Amino acid sequence: MKHLKTSDLSKKQNYKLLSGSIIPRPIAFVTSQDRDGNLNAAPFSFFNVVSSAPPMVMISTGRFGGKRKDTSLNIEEMGSFVVHITDETTVEQVNRTAAPINRQDNELERTELSLVESELIPIPGIEQSKIRMECKLERLIPLGDTEEGSDLIIGEVVMFHIDEDVYFEDSKIDSEALNAVCRLAGNDYASIGDTFTIVRPTE
Repeated sequence: MKHLKTSDLSKKQNYKLLSGSIIPRPIAFVTSQDRDGNLNAAPFSFFNVVSSAPPMVMISTGRFGGKRKDTSLNIEEMGSFVVHITDETTVEQVNRTAAPINRQDNELERTELSLVESELIPIPGIEQSKIRMECKLERLIPLGDTEEGSDLIIGEVVMFHIDEDVYFEDSKIDSEALNAVCRLAGNDYASIGDTFTIVRPTE
């Protein structure tokens, strides 16, 4: 058994241990926009649900050398964003948007993905996504130090857009039809694969 004190490790070592241990992680593909209408699209695997009443999701965006991610800056500026669930049909295109480019440049120009207007917020979504969520910023919480910390972004989901092929009656999602992919460590991804059922105890 290895015993590693996090304060003795570098940021990179801590990141590698976290990202290699906390797996699988769902991948949020986020579209955001600045006040001038410049669109940003980027994937984040530090992503999950934080509340169902009201429905809320979170993403965490890192800071590098004191520089915040364009996504975080845009969300703070505009107060809204769209989260898409990355699946096997979109993951290759989503990966193309992960390169570090200027804030004014549109990552989607590197892809074959197309935009669709949102209904309740001004930020467009991705037409090819099987599930997308229009979100309004609930809060943005800076974490860690200003140079190498992160921004925790919590958004309230104000509208779901769900492909009928993955939607069951009574608000259920067909996970096999969705074919969501997950992030592992490094350049590795995984599909859902085999599933099993364990019934929760009732007493």
